[in-house]
Amino acid sequence: MNNTLTNTSIKCVRDTSVTAVVFPCLYSILFVVALILNSLAAWIFFSIPSTSTFVVFLKNVVVADLLMTLTIPLRVLSDAGVGFWHLRAFHCRYSAVLFYITMYISILLLGLISLDRYLKIVRPFGQCFLQRVRVGQLLSAAVWVVMLCLALPNVILSDQTPRVSGGRLKCSSMKSKAGLMWHEGFNYFCQVVFWGTLALMVVCYTFISKKVYESYKASKSRSQAASRRTKAKVFVVVGVFFICFAPFHFARVPYTLTQTRSIASHCQAQNALYIAKETTLWLSTTNVCLDPLIYVFLCKVFRKKLTAALCRKPLHKGTMESATATSTQVEMSQIAHSNRLSYNGMLQHSGQYTMEDN
Repeated sequence: MNNTLTNTSIKCVRDTSVTAVVFPCLYSILFVVALILNSLAAWIFFSIPSTSTFVVFLKNVVVADLLMTLTIPLRVLSDAGVGFWHLRAFHCRYSAVLFYITMYISILLLGLISLDRYLKIVRPFGQCFLQRVRVGQLLSAAVWVVMLCLALPNVILSDQTPRVSGGRLKCSSMKSKAGLMWHEGFNYFCQVVFWGTLALMVVCYTFISKKVYESYKASKSRSQAASRRTKAKVFVVVGVFFICFAPFHFARVPYTLTQTRSIASHCQAQNALYIAKETTLWLSTTNVCLDPLIYVFLCKVFRKKLTAALCRKPLHKGTMESATATSTQVEMSQIAHSNRLSYNGMLQHSGQYTMEDN
């Protein structure tokens, strides 16, 4: 009988001997790096006018990443067991919710960025309403409002008296029955958000790569450098997105089920799921340090301002305006010029296939 109780998820005592030491150190390093990178990114971006939906979306990603970064210190203290249980309870009810919400806001915004890049390729001269700055601002605001509203019940329904088990407070113990049901349902919704966004990104960047390749082929270019640069830009967005977030979304559902349902499972397996969730969650958090790579690869004006800041040189207004010409556009113009194409129509058309923006 005692052995049966030990093997149930209800009686299982969570093993935090590793997570209470290793992850606080890893998160501390991550916090310092992320704070520096995202503070610099915010300083640069908010000196750039919002002249395109692309810049609008990137600015919102920076804000989400900064908010997520600021929740890390409380996670470090909570995981390390520093302070009273009140600190852990505050983290469970407020800080952890903000942590996850800003993660999924970033995911959705990265999906909108991919769609924006796609529209710039397939309709370079079109008047699609999704490419209007005002629409971009409204879409960004809608993402924030919807995700925050969906997260609010996780705060409201975490109203139970905290119960400490094995010297640790489990966040799930603070949730009412309705809170556990909402938490589980919200996790399924987040799964749809992630995998749907990943599918959208793969489709969009596949078509972008195809269009850019066709443009180089039409200009009869034999240069492989431009092709490699295009592939790198595709990889840095989709690759970073998949590596950071996919492992966590594989581990999250089975772990959540052990928290929200009284499922009989071996204690060792439950602890293994906990460690897997914590490991992949840290990997997801590294996205706040890797997002600046997207800014550097895809946003030319950001790259120019960053270079000017690091070299301590002023960036003249003329340079800012010239940044509206994308790097792919410049590359294609050079290709076309070197091959002395006699028809300007092809040159102008191929010059619009770009993965970057100002």
